Amino acid sequence: MRSILLLPVLTGLLAGCTLGPNYAGPPKALPDAPTPATFVRADGTSVTAAPPVADWWKPLGDPLLDDLIARALASNTDVAVGEARLRQARAALGQERANAGPSVSASALYAHAHVPGLDLGSSDAGSGGEGSGEGGGGSTDLNLYNLGFNASWEVDLFGGQRRAVEAARASLEGAEASLADVQVSLAANVAKSYLDLRDRQQRMALGQQSIAWQEEALVLTRQRLERGTATAMEVAQAEGQLASARAQIAPLAAERDAFLNALAVLTAQAPGTLDASLGAEGEIPLPPASVPVGDPARLIANRPDIRAAERQLAADTARIGQAEAARFPRLSFMGLIGIGGTRISDLSKLDDFTALAAPQLSWSFLDFGRSKAKVRQTEAVRDEAEARYRGAVLTALRDAEDSLARFREDRVTVAALARASEKAALTESLAAQRFQAGTATKVALLDARRSRNSAEQNLVSARAALTADYVAIQKALGLAWR
Repeated sequence: MRSILLLPVLTGLLAGCTLGPNYAGPPKALPDAPTPATFVRADGTSVTAAPPVADWWKPLGDPLLDDLIARALASNTDVAVGEARLRQARAALGQERANAGPSVSASALYAHAHVPGLDLGSSDAGSGGEGSGEGGGGSTDLNLYNLGFNASWEVDLFGGQRRAVEAARASLEGAEASLADVQVSLAANVAKSYLDLRDRQQRMALGQQSIAWQEEALVLTRQRLERGTATAMEVAQAEGQLASARAQIAPLAAERDAFLNALAVLTAQAPGTLDASLGAEGEIPLPPASVPVGDPARLIANRPDIRAAERQLAADTARIGQAEAARFPRLSFMGLIGIGGTRISDLSKLDDFTALAAPQLSWSFLDFGRSKAKVRQTEAVRDEAEARYRGAVLTALRDAEDSLARFREDRVTVAALARASEKAALTESLAAQRFQAGTATKVALLDARRSRNSAEQNLVSARAALTADYVAIQKALGLAWR
């Protein structure tokens, strides 16, 4: 009796043993070093250390962009895939938790047997029509009825099931982070495609204006040739400039259509759906005067791809314990209770039942190294996950460094090109005054207009690049997830 009482106590003590390494948090990804250079250099009037804004596209002040990003986050197919994977991970965690408990099932059985050479007696076998003996052949027919329940439970002696739950929980949190990473990339892709669209539309409009001036200049040059005041070389040069201006429009138009299609697909719509609403030329939104970026520590905390890599490391660490536990004995209990007999009326005899309880101890102690190899494999998988985590941190810091450096330098570029555009506009104004005064030709005025047009196209591209750098900063910070 005493040994029977000691069995559950011993089982409970063994069940408290959990093999494998305990996860102690993410490893240190960077050596001791000062704050990355760009985070220091970028402090100033354009970049501040204030906490960043999650809805980073709102300061751009473009309602169409706000609507596109909202629609994309709500209906994009990649987001739907991420949500489905999150539901899978949540269900997998529920399954692992359920595996830790007992398994109970019900069964109902009817069997008919024709047994040769068995004589049960005519009075018993034949009554009620449940069995019949046939004379001469010595065979017997039997009916068997049974209703019952059976249960099984494996004691988690060495924590393998607990490690499985731990790994499933980390995988669920990793799926949440992966979904957030999809949302971050999606918002950035929508903004980048929108900026590229507006860039191409404005450059096309300026290009069409340049073509009109080139055509007018060609007509004037041919007239001058007829009057003997221009050469054939000047006509050929004008024709070449016109052909070059026309050639620049076709690729811009193709890219414009591609970005329209990209925005439609990103918002889960068929290509061409947004042509009517976005087909007209629009302004390029510019970033705010001050861009908050926080600090590297906040960057690492916000980036969902880093969080996903860290949770993968936690899950792979827990799976080492699973593999370790599989090397040791397994203790399980099986129970069975049922009622029945050879007559259907026996199913109503609740006081006459069959019961069975049996513990089972199993141990594959001789598997020729398969279990040890499995442990080594899971340890190598954990090492791979740790390396991936360190790489994700380094990539995040590099992305932030690069985007901040480009943003800083492109601000200088935009300012320089804005001054160049102002000078080109002044040159055009002076050429117009000289033309009106009769001291300059119309061709010279058109040349000044084309120069201003070229300066404006360069400024448009630089502004789009600057706002794209702003978008890249927000993506590097890991913002826009819900």
